[in-house]
Amino acid sequence: MSDALNRLHDIEPSVGEFRDAVLAGLAHPRKSLPSKFFYDAEGSRLFDRITELPEYYPTRTECRILRDHAGDIAGLIGPGVRLVEFGSGAGIKIRLLLSALDRPAAYVPVDISRQHLLTATARLAREFPGLPIVPVCADYTRPFTLPDHRSAGAGHDTVPGPAVGFFPGSTIGNFTPAEARDFLETARCLLGPGSSMILGIDLRKDEGTLSRAYNDTAGVTAAFNLNLLRRINRELDGTFSLDQFTHAAWWNARQGRVEMHLVSRRDQEVGIGAHRVRFRAGETIHTENSYKYSLDQARDLAAGAGYRTRTAWTDDAALFAVLLLTAP
Repeated sequence: MSDALNRLHDIEPSVGEFRDAVLAGLAHPRKSLPSKFFYDAEGSRLFDRITELPEYYPTRTECRILRDHAGDIAGLIGPGVRLVEFGSGAGIKIRLLLSALDRPAAYVPVDISRQHLLTATARLAREFPGLPIVPVCADYTRPFTLPDHRSAGAGHDTVPGPAVGFFPGSTIGNFTPAEARDFLETARCLLGPGSSMILGIDLRKDEGTLSRAYNDTAGVTAAFNLNLLRRINRELDGTFSLDQFTHAAWWNARQGRVEMHLVSRRDQEVGIGAHRVRFRAGETIHTENSYKYSLDQARDLAAGAGYRTRTAWTDDAALFAVLLLTAP
């Protein structure tokens, strides 16, 4: 862990940025909170539990696709790549790629949760001792600069190949389509000419499957959603009573997305430091979107960001897709 900490490039959002985002979102007529702030240490732990739930198909389906096609991906992107993962989390899926890649020059995990990032980085460093790993604690939705892979203290004589982005888990669905296009375009510019992007996309499917995935019977997703209020209480001197809000998630067919909300159980007033926010009974805080795409929509999204879809892999049930995108 100490070695991972020494390599860390830390540009984590400040408490002030968190406060400003929370107050701005709760001041809207339709209250909202940015989903990126789900991921404190406890939120990251709860999300890891979500990925193991029987109702939550995306993680196991994407992992199966990656297991089946990691060799194909490695062959297409070639040797010596610098692999940059946006939202690295627990680092489960990256192992499937790293094990298949030919002499990767470096791995740069980018995540907003510092503790989760350091723990995952230390574990990966033990499993891949010859690989330079340079963790970056940052909000990857905002501009940042990629560190020099040689700062990892290894691989000084390695001539790095092209950069390859890795954005798994259908996290692209948390953005609106316009935001998703902007993110992909920014990532393309960050990674540079001739780069590639490996992108996970959750495909359109029946409403029942989607509802079960975001309303699990064990209540883990509800705890994950409510933990955002707990974080506000802890870091911003908030006074949310968590038992006075309830988790809700539903399919918005017109928008093509699953929405997550926290619903106020009664009329109430909540403090955030010196600020006061009023809620009506039944009023919601919109905490997350998860857009679902068809394969054609996913290709169009990539094209709008300047990428060409080189190939796409899906599971037999067409629940999920992994796309390999290339930049000019």
